[in-house]
Amino acid sequence: MSRFLKVAAAASAAVLALAACGGGGDDTSSGSSGGGATVTDAQVDAALQKGGTLTVWAWEPTLKDVVTKFQEKYPNVKVDLVNAGTGDKQYTALQNAISAGKGVPDVGQIEYYALPQFAIGKALTDLKPYGAESLKADFNPGPWNSVNSGGGVYGLPMDSGPMALYYNKEVFDKYKIEVPKTWQEYLEAARKLHKADPKVYITNDTGDAGLTTSLIWQAGGKPYQVDGTNVTINFNDPGSQEFVKVWQTLISEKLLAPISSWSDQWFQGMGNGSIATIATGAWMPANFVTSAPAGKGKWRVADLPQWTAGQTASAENGGSSLAIMDKGANKELAYGFLKFANDGDGVQIRVDGGAFPATSKTLADPKWLGDEFEYFGGQKANEIFAKSAQNVVTGWSYLPFQVYSNSIFNDTAGKAYVSNTPLADGLKAWQDQSAKYGNEQGFTVK
Repeated sequence: MSRFLKVAAAASAAVLALAACGGGGDDTSSGSSGGGATVTDAQVDAALQKGGTLTVWAWEPTLKDVVTKFQEKYPNVKVDLVNAGTGDKQYTALQNAISAGKGVPDVGQIEYYALPQFAIGKALTDLKPYGAESLKADFNPGPWNSVNSGGGVYGLPMDSGPMALYYNKEVFDKYKIEVPKTWQEYLEAARKLHKADPKVYITNDTGDAGLTTSLIWQAGGKPYQVDGTNVTINFNDPGSQEFVKVWQTLISEKLLAPISSWSDQWFQGMGNGSIATIATGAWMPANFVTSAPAGKGKWRVADLPQWTAGQTASAENGGSSLAIMDKGANKELAYGFLKFANDGDGVQIRVDGGAFPATSKTLADPKWLGDEFEYFGGQKANEIFAKSAQNVVTGWSYLPFQVYSNSIFNDTAGKAYVSNTPLADGLKAWQDQSAKYGNEQGFTVK
């Protein structure tokens, strides 16, 4: 499932090197549009009927069924679905292929946080000439905004990650803990739980760039401002400071389980009750079912705690697009696949397979909203996820070199979780090193 993953710095440096070689001025703020010529629906339909071979690099499991149905509908098209690795591994492989000038797929799965970096590196095709802007109303604002970069549309949203609080109701009931409505109440719950049983933690965190930025986003923070090649990074903004205040206390009082997310220990903690909550995206339920089966019936879903009492703010965590690679050979065919997978029949196929949708129509579907999650005790969790999707705070931006920035998080901000380094100082180090890198790549970073 989609998640924020660390990416090899060497690969991300190579991506930015493409942008540095692309000339000056506004040209560096957008990827290739394939010459800018308009591509009509009739041309796309003709390409689908004529057929050919498409190579798609993606790790999302439900795409296998999408490919099967797509080939049934368009029997002259052969899709070669390749899992080149999740996140970091695929991005490294993509960049190696781009640098070598061969072996580049037609379509690639690109997470939202990574998409601006590939777009500015001229690795992706601008979909505006294909009429992609006309699809805006089909998608929820959060994921749609995430595929827009530098004035272009560089992918179609595949899924989204509006955040929620997953909590172990059995543990909360045992220790008489109310579901926290604010992050201050969350802090108090963390203290009460750990005091009652030192083996129980409110959650785990050993330093996670994605969680950090998502919670700052929810707090209304805007540490990243991007205007073409002019970039500002500032973790002294009010939203960032709200996050630091609560998270520093959790760290200082040792209220966070020293367990890395996605490890075996993490899933064991969900199953045995030693980890009581997870704040993450709406794509998470399938991971509970497959990797923490012992927690079945014990967990529930709630709204994300608020930084200010009475608000309903949310943020995204994770999510991916499907994008057409600039060096791909079959762009009309590729666009036909993107529309089928992300805005056509493929949407329901993926939802039936457990994926969380990015399309506004699905998020408003009474049948989908009424789905009962057996793992969560029959709870209609989609109602909470859909509400979260509508309440995502607007105005968030990622860096055009976020892939690199996330790769250095543990060496900077992450030190606060394993040493006496204050979290504010760690974020300042992350800010400074990210800015230094951006300036070296030709951006003007303040």
